[in-house]
Amino acid sequence: MKNILVIGGGTGTYTVLKGLRAFPVNLSVIISMTDSGGSNKVLRDEFGLLPTSDIRQCIVALASTRTNGLIRDLFTYRYSQGTGITGMTFGNLFMVALTDLYGSQEKAIEKTCQFLDVRGNILPVTFDNTNLVARYESGRQVLGEHLIDDPDETLGKQKIIELEVFPPAKANPKALKAIKEADLIVIGPGDLYTSIICNLVVDNIGTAIKKSKAKKIYVLNLMNKFGQTNQFTADDYLSEIEKYLGKNTIDYCLVNTNHHFSKSTLKRYQQENASLVVNNLRTTKRLKIIKGDFVSEYISDKVPGDRLKRSFIRHDSDKLAKAIYKLI
Repeated sequence: MKNILVIGGGTGTYTVLKGLRAFPVNLSVIISMTDSGGSNKVLRDEFGLLPTSDIRQCIVALASTRTNGLIRDLFTYRYSQGTGITGMTFGNLFMVALTDLYGSQEKAIEKTCQFLDVRGNILPVTFDNTNLVARYESGRQVLGEHLIDDPDETLGKQKIIELEVFPPAKANPKALKAIKEADLIVIGPGDLYTSIICNLVVDNIGTAIKKSKAKKIYVLNLMNKFGQTNQFTADDYLSEIEKYLGKNTIDYCLVNTNHHFSKSTLKRYQQENASLVVNNLRTTKRLKIIKGDFVSEYISDKVPGDRLKRSFIRHDSDKLAKAIYKLI
């Protein structure tokens, strides 16, 4: 079977993995480790752990269909009551307990994967304790993913011109091995800087992807996000990705063509200063643009207890997976 590696974090990566799980491939995922907001802030500040939420989402996405539905529901359950536990998920707390029991977060991930009969390899991009640093066009610098993800009104209108991690972080050796062995690498979808590029700036990750002989696919976002990709076009996204990977690294770009969203849905995005991503990319000898309807018919609602902003127009797992599998 072919080796497919997915790189990212958050809901976008969960969506890709959930779809690809049904295909006869060897799956691995490299997950961002710089989240510093919401329940992850508690894990980092109070327990001294690396962020766990994206790991948990990937574990649930790749959990065997034989896994008891109740267990899967428990791992996604978010507490909405109590002053200290509101916003936390059962799955995160489960892994905190395992880390305490086994003395290793890496071991806790391994044991959780065994418990849920996960099909695939869950690989944190690094095990070093690090944070994102963004430098904006005004020269201002911001430390912490949560501040980049949800900036103030003034900063949110500025363009991010450089992203790095501080202190510098060493790549997880297993992540580098997965990149080297991959037949196909899928990057995205997800917040450009806080879910995607945050992986690429970890030491040696970007270089390893560039050198890899695997086909490289970028899944373009559906919507722009205030504070990260204000009024970005498809070309802007690709240019930023290749700024950190190297020019002409991406072989395929998956672009959604279904923009038939309800007025009420678009209004919700407008209230957050978000906009549709306009496609201005064309197929060339080097880059192939794969167009299609990749949107989910389901509009996501806010989960009780969740204090973070989430996208509610999302990609469809099955549609994305079918398009990706055809490119092997």
